[in-house]
Amino acid sequence: MTEPNFAKGDGLIPAIAQDAESGEVLMLAYMNKPSWEKTMQTGKATYWSRSRQTLWIKGESSGNFQLVKNIFIDCDNDTILLQVEQIGKAACHTGYKSCFYRKLEGKDFVVVGEKIFDPKEVYK
Repeated sequence: MTEPNFAKGDGLIPAIAQDAESGEVLMLAYMNKPSWEKTMQTGKATYWSRSRQTLWIKGESSGNFQLVKNIFIDCDNDTILLQVEQIGKAACHTGYKSCFYRKLEGKDFVVVGEKIFDPKEVYK
């Protein structure tokens, strides 16, 4: 079986989460071998938090889980694409549907995404 090549990124590889139904890119995170294995075992997207240095099950705090529907690997075996069912309608910890909620217009980034929740209320 083809496996992700975690050695290329010093143990971490990028993992893109995409809405399986709409195709919208929801977020980019990182996976290490334990987070990959946990994702494969549970069917819930599990990442490695670089800031907290721990495994992170998406939605564990907010309830906005990502249920994995399909998994793709790129040609170099060093990037994962997860097609997910986004539970709770928001993938971004700032409360937006997608982490890519700002678009460059002219010289400034403007908010174009939909805010689903107030993070102050969710992450107490």
